[in-house]
Amino acid sequence: MRRSLAIFLTVTGVIIIFLIHSVYTLLTLLVEDGSADAIHSAEIPAPNSPLIDNMAQYIPKIIHQTYINESVPEIWREAQRSCIDLHEDYEYKMWTDAKSRELIATEYPWFLNTFDNYSQPIQRADAIRYFVLAHFGGIYIDLDDGCNRRLDPLLSYPAWVRRTAPTGISNDAMGSIPQHPFFLTVTDSLRDYDKNWRLPYITVMYSTGPLFLSVIWKKYMSSGFNIGDGAGGGRVRILMMDEYNRYPWSFFSHHQGSSWHGKDARLIFWMGSHWMMLTVMGFLLAGVVGIGLWWVWGRMLLLGQRRTKRRDGGLWERAMGWGWRGGKGGYELTERREV
Repeated sequence: MRRSLAIFLTVTGVIIIFLIHSVYTLLTLLVEDGSADAIHSAEIPAPNSPLIDNMAQYIPKIIHQTYINESVPEIWREAQRSCIDLHEDYEYKMWTDAKSRELIATEYPWFLNTFDNYSQPIQRADAIRYFVLAHFGGIYIDLDDGCNRRLDPLLSYPAWVRRTAPTGISNDAMGSIPQHPFFLTVTDSLRDYDKNWRLPYITVMYSTGPLFLSVIWKKYMSSGFNIGDGAGGGRVRILMMDEYNRYPWSFFSHHQGSSWHGKDARLIFWMGSHWMMLTVMGFLLAGVVGIGLWWVWGRMLLLGQRRTKRRDGGLWERAMGWGWRGGKGGYELTERREV
């Protein structure tokens, strides 16, 4: 019995370790708040402050945005216009589907097959934003993000992304110098994460979207490259929610968006808002399954022991000349053997 218990506990332990290892990065994201690399309010001069002119600027003055074609829907034009009007001295690049594919085909042909075979158009829109930042540098802004103020202070950080809720980082506003090691790591990882998870929302989020970016960011921090703030540094700074869009002095304002979300997104959003309850239920379910497996294991051992006893008992009976005749009489002597 002790040996059987040891085997059961060993097998169960191996399975648990494998499962934890498989989702370890996702679990660590639950407790990662990005505070160690946060861009604090005290670092950011007020809008139009002369202190901005004294800040080093590493990121080139380029604003990138993406859409199917040049005809941006009316619902996003105000947000788009706010960023263009505040940054007349910035180069503006609108990456249409055709221009995006041309860049990939010309500069990154090794990725073209993956790019063309994405099942959701938003996956190509996600991917191209990483490539243009790695290639040209600049600031990427989603069309549903408007600009509250000039983005010049953010040019002082070689790479930055924004914090999102409930955990991780988002890909709707990002900045980088050309060839920053983080965005090179992101683009290099896209093919490995190109998997179909059945639900379109999960597939997008974990193959090219914010969840993918958050996992790569977490791994990047553990790699030892997330150091150095100068032009040659590899550190990725985090724009926190207050600085992102919560106040009049924040950099961005949010407009209606998320046009790609399907019906399955409602379930995911509900799960995200009830993640604590679902986590507890998951542990309870795992406990019930463990108890059930232990019960099944015990029954199998018991049946095995009974069969062994019957087999051994039958051999002894035949050796002594006894056999089963059935009926009320049960066992009777069928053959006398001298011993």
